[in-house]
Amino acid sequence: MPRPKRKAVPPIISSDVDSSVREPKKSTAKHFDRIDHLFESYINKSLGLIDPEGIEALCKDVRVDHTDVRMLILAWKMKAEKQGYFTKDEWRRGLKSLGAETLTKLRKAINGLKKEVTVPECFEDFYSYAFQYCLTEDKQRSVDIDTICELLNVVLRSEFPGQVKLLIEYLKIQTDYRALNMDHWRNFYRFFKEVSFLDLQSYDSSQAWPVILDNFVEWLKEKEEKI
Repeated sequence: MPRPKRKAVPPIISSDVDSSVREPKKSTAKHFDRIDHLFESYINKSLGLIDPEGIEALCKDVRVDHTDVRMLILAWKMKAEKQGYFTKDEWRRGLKSLGAETLTKLRKAINGLKKEVTVPECFEDFYSYAFQYCLTEDKQRSVDIDTICELLNVVLRSEFPGQVKLLIEYLKIQTDYRALNMDHWRNFYRFFKEVSFLDLQSYDSSQAWPVILDNFVEWLKEKEEKI
């Protein structure tokens, strides 16, 4: 004989609690507490943020030089706006995305940061950020040649060693430009990806290349003829 079906019993909801508002999970709160505690280890208390001295101490603790590309990638993960400084919100954003709420986890995450930019779209975003990070003054639109050369070494030399070496050599001897803008910077990467070295057969000067790259190609051809 079949059993009679029981009516579904609705869950009991206390009338004293707004069901649309829930307490944060304890694990999440604890996670942020640890991130904030780590932030306090490097903070300049008078500024309320991590300054260059704090970043130097951080680099020592995670065993990475401050000129290492991984520190720049970390700044990108934080979306840090001011070079050499990390706010509490930026710190939280970066460490949360890396799942690193302790120094041990942060050290491990930083060691693997290069993987964060292996996807082309991510690298292009990081590459543009690297230039913007060097704009240290209000309304600044260009970066001086010496800094551009350092940035090329940090960001692109591992992937395009020969091209970067020659471009830096050219940038340091040319006298037409004292500083370069974002358009120049983006086209350097495009040039390295699209133009074959050293024959330069795929370089078409009729395309929308910046003049500085036209000049660079002419310099390379003259250099090759002298060999």
